[in-house]
Amino acid sequence: MTDRLEIAGRLSQKDVKRLARLTRASTVGPTATYYAGVTAPVITAGVAIMSKSAFQSAGVPAYWVYMLSALLAAMTGVVWYLIFMRWSYRHTYGRGVELTDETAIALEDQGLSISRGHVETRIGWPAVRKVLQRRGYTAILAEGADAIVIPDRWFGKDRQLRARFRAGLDQYMTGGD
Repeated sequence: MTDRLEIAGRLSQKDVKRLARLTRASTVGPTATYYAGVTAPVITAGVAIMSKSAFQSAGVPAYWVYMLSALLAAMTGVVWYLIFMRWSYRHTYGRGVELTDETAIALEDQGLSISRGHVETRIGWPAVRKVLQRRGYTAILAEGADAIVIPDRWFGKDRQLRARFRAGLDQYMTGGD
């Protein structure tokens, strides 16, 4: 294929959610998981030490000091973990310009060219890992780049253009000429 095939349009909120689901492995980011997993044990240990000292100062028998401080520390750690994970839950999708700026995607001999607003990204064909052709959209997953979603509505009623675009993707993915 030596001709440039281009499609353009704006992503809807539904498309941006689909894009995020293709890219993200979960609804909680890795930083949140790390902090929840690191801070919960630290807070638990701190509460255990503080409660042990408080119970000992109050003259509670040694058995009950350890039992109560362990129980209080465990409950504190679980509660902190749950609260932190809830605070960290991802509520919104997109970075803003996905919904406002038009996206143009072109198939070229060297690879994909994606333009949105003042940003243009080029992805060489060897970096494209997978092309998912689903009902209502086509998704392109590339190494080192965000996923790309092409809604079928960008093609309007032109089924031939959509078929040529998808065939062009297939051709580049299989390495055919």
